[in-house]
Amino acid sequence: MTRQQAPARRHMSSASGKEQVITAYAMLIPALVILGIFVFYPIVAAAYMSLTSWDGFNPEMPFVGLDNYLNLAKNPEFWNSLTVTVIYAAGVSVLSVLTGLVFAILLDAPIRGRGLYRTIYFLPVVTSSVAVSIVWKYMLDDSGLVNNWLGHLGITGPDWLQNRWIALAALTLLTVWKNLGFNIVLYLTALQGLPRSVFEAAEIDGANKLQQIRFMTVPLLRPMTFFVVVQALINSFQAFDLVYVFTEGGPRGGTDVLGMMMYRQAFRLGNFGYGTAISLVTLVLVLVVTLVQWKFSGTEEK
Repeated sequence: MTRQQAPARRHMSSASGKEQVITAYAMLIPALVILGIFVFYPIVAAAYMSLTSWDGFNPEMPFVGLDNYLNLAKNPEFWNSLTVTVIYAAGVSVLSVLTGLVFAILLDAPIRGRGLYRTIYFLPVVTSSVAVSIVWKYMLDDSGLVNNWLGHLGITGPDWLQNRWIALAALTLLTVWKNLGFNIVLYLTALQGLPRSVFEAAEIDGANKLQQIRFMTVPLLRPMTFFVVVQALINSFQAFDLVYVFTEGGPRGGTDVLGMMMYRQAFRLGNFGYGTAISLVTLVLVLVVTLVQWKFSGTEEK
């Protein structure tokens, strides 16, 4: 390349780079506009609303500053809802990982009728949350199906929905069961992407199935496990429909998650500013928990 050709080559490379940048921005602008209208603007509007005492109907929105947040910090009802939500989210996350992974490994095996089993386990995911909540509520009633079965075995069934801790456990199981099929699909997708040659080599070296699962499958599935945990945490902190139909936050606040408290304050009591403050606190908690989980999960790029 001559000295006269080198500047021309650099000029062409610079022009090509500018064209790529312009093309990238042109492709991103429609998505950014949609995100701005439907994501960023509602968040900013909700943040401002949380600083007001708006009742949802008055055209004026009296500005109260941080009073809503200060009142939340002094409200025992909020701390009860936060505690219930954290316990509920932790239980759902742990059980979602365990059940999803175990059933995915079983359904990944070459068994007869594997497709039918996968379909059956996925059915609750596409079933209405209201419908499954009503069914579970009747099943766990004091004279419902579960206690009748226990009675035939000589066991006196508990009042499932009248004890706050038992009700919270039942709500946790309902949530895990409802989302089990989705978690199975996620883990099945990850399992089918694992290199088979590594497992064949381990089998040749004498590793049995349990050792392969413990020392190879579980570590290799860590990114998917992180995704399942994050999904479970987000869904738990945003839980409303299952709780509303199943227990309505009872008994005595035992299943009163943050979503229920937000709904009650905003739509029943007309405290939209206060209810929006609860939703903003929930958003911040989800972000913090996700970042902490990401930091300690080992999935971040080095």
